[in-house]
Amino acid sequence: MSVLIATDLDRTLVYSRAALALTPGALPELTCVETRGGEQVGFMTAAAARLTAALAGRAVLMPVTTRLPEQLARIELPGPPPRFAIAANGGVLLVDGQADRAWQGRVARAVAESANLSDVLTYVRQHCLPAWTLQVREAGGLFCYAVLGDVGAPEGFVAEAAAWAADRGWTVSAQGRKLYWVPRGLTKTAAVDEVAGRVGAELVLAAGDSLLDRELLCYADRGIHPAHGELFTSGWSAPGVECTRAAGVLAGEEIVEWLTGRAEEFSRRSAPPAAAIG
Repeated sequence: MSVLIATDLDRTLVYSRAALALTPGALPELTCVETRGGEQVGFMTAAAARLTAALAGRAVLMPVTTRLPEQLARIELPGPPPRFAIAANGGVLLVDGQADRAWQGRVARAVAESANLSDVLTYVRQHCLPAWTLQVREAGGLFCYAVLGDVGAPEGFVAEAAAWAADRGWTVSAQGRKLYWVPRGLTKTAAVDEVAGRVGAELVLAAGDSLLDRELLCYADRGIHPAHGELFTSGWSAPGVECTRAAGVLAGEEIVEWLTGRAEEFSRRSAPPAAAIG
């Protein structure tokens, strides 16, 4: 019996100070789970941290993120280190902290069907103007993203960029102050399916907040997304996928509570019946 939990990190489980979305009347104790240059930059509520540590002991808890491996390494989730982790939006499958070479080969074949990254980068650099773009970054030779300034992209830009990308086999996703361009063959879902087969998962639970998580949430047996982010603001919904009541870091706590409850329900249903007495 195996439960696989595939969860996004940023703005799903882990929150920057800017994303906490706390009101003066709701100031829970926080636990730092990410540092950068000696500064505390990523948080969960203390309650969510305790639940996460316990959850890692009863299920295969797997981070699934657009972060590159070196960025993912900055996060230390409570509990034992995860045996599996997915980085670069499915482009890198980490097993005990090491990249799975066979998986990298499969990814290379999948993304070969989309337009070259260099062509997409040229478009992004030409159209993400300095007036509202801080920088454009290439991510591990797999995808790219633009870091936006405070004013954000002009109205209609994301829709235009998405249409251009779709014609070339790419997708566009807005996550906070970042705009991602990702080849269609590069998906979190494919990597999660690979791990589900390896661990013999009988139940797959998923959590995420962006359009890049949409396919994963539909793939899972059950899923949840927070009441903020791309999925929420777009009004997206799907059978078997729930939405939190809370937003911000309190949504992260609610997500961990929900995942724990679903895993416990499955364990109770799967437990062998007690032997008859007498």
